[in-house]
Amino acid sequence: MAGEEIVPFKVDIPKEEFERLKRKLRDTRLPPKEIVPDAGSRYGPTYEWAANLLRVWRDDYDWYPFQAQMNSQPHFHTTLDNVKIHFVHARSPRPDAIPLIMVHGWPGSFYEFSQVWNPLSHPTDASQPAFHVVVPSLPGFAFSDWPPRAGWTLQDTAGLFDKLMKRLGYQRYMIQTGDWGHWIGRELGSKYTESCKLVHFNFAPSPLPEWVEYTKREKEVQSRVDDWLENHMGYAVCMRTRPHTIGFGFNDNPMGILTWVGEKYNEAADPEKQKRPYWTDCILTTASLYYFTDCIMPSMLCYYENVRHENFASFAMEEHNRITVPFGYTSFYWDTEPSSKRAVERTGNLVYYKERNDGGHYAALEDPEGIIEDVRELAAQEWKHS
Repeated sequence: MAGEEIVPFKVDIPKEEFERLKRKLRDTRLPPKEIVPDAGSRYGPTYEWAANLLRVWRDDYDWYPFQAQMNSQPHFHTTLDNVKIHFVHARSPRPDAIPLIMVHGWPGSFYEFSQVWNPLSHPTDASQPAFHVVVPSLPGFAFSDWPPRAGWTLQDTAGLFDKLMKRLGYQRYMIQTGDWGHWIGRELGSKYTESCKLVHFNFAPSPLPEWVEYTKREKEVQSRVDDWLENHMGYAVCMRTRPHTIGFGFNDNPMGILTWVGEKYNEAADPEKQKRPYWTDCILTTASLYYFTDCIMPSMLCYYENVRHENFASFAMEEHNRITVPFGYTSFYWDTEPSSKRAVERTGNLVYYKERNDGGHYAALEDPEGIIEDVRELAAQEWKHS
């Protein structure tokens, strides 16, 4: 890894920036009350939820322990096709380690994988597979450059990430991903098959076959998909039509970022996991990262430039998007658009499937042990054949 192409980097937010954030939070005025009496969650997050997060962020939250956690593995920058990409590189000491790229979505970041990059690269049990874990920031997120032009798609990002892995010396690799990263994984697993040899998803929108009797779980997860598309798409419509409007308003507005980003951590996660103080930390750290790096506006380009949510399943079915390398899928019940084996296997070479009922959209944060287990199982089953 030595050389001018790959430059060491460290997350190091100046104290003055953190103090500026705290000043802005102290100066924040919430509306005097909820929009109508007994509004509850019908109009968005509850008033109590927003007020409590503001109070904790303003009075109790300390960025620096989480910054230290981010820096528990080395960070780097490298420039590919004139786009500077930030990434974490958790190399394993094991000579048989499998190269693994893990890709986030929105409103995520590289921080999503902070609970898994150490266990995956340094397993305590020598009989378990080990991985060289690479966690990049998507263009437009955190410490990566913004997309360089209009019309930049996730398929363009897939090409960059394939080049990233090869620059790191990994001619063959595995990918684990969800959310918008699904389309990066699908692109790599369908068109970059000389290098991307194995894929694992925790988000895989796919259509169930017609004219079949659904199982109880299939009915339940399809109901969740229908509810998400019918009742929770307001944010996506805004971002895929007016990212400048929201971006100008939110960029230097911590509370705006917190409610816009935090709402999705409220809606798309396992309700039981949300009750833990840990989940509050996840929301506030993610909102802080978006604020410190000025990325709330460019992060919205995923929505503006790519396939719309209501077309996800049909897009996955298009022949050119069919995954030909072996792939696995873990269906988390509390995901925004959870799928089923009979649906996902229609979109490619599905060789591994598992259902988990105690996690949601942010699988590596909500159920790190589950993601670690599933990645290890899939790799143990398939990598030797790749």
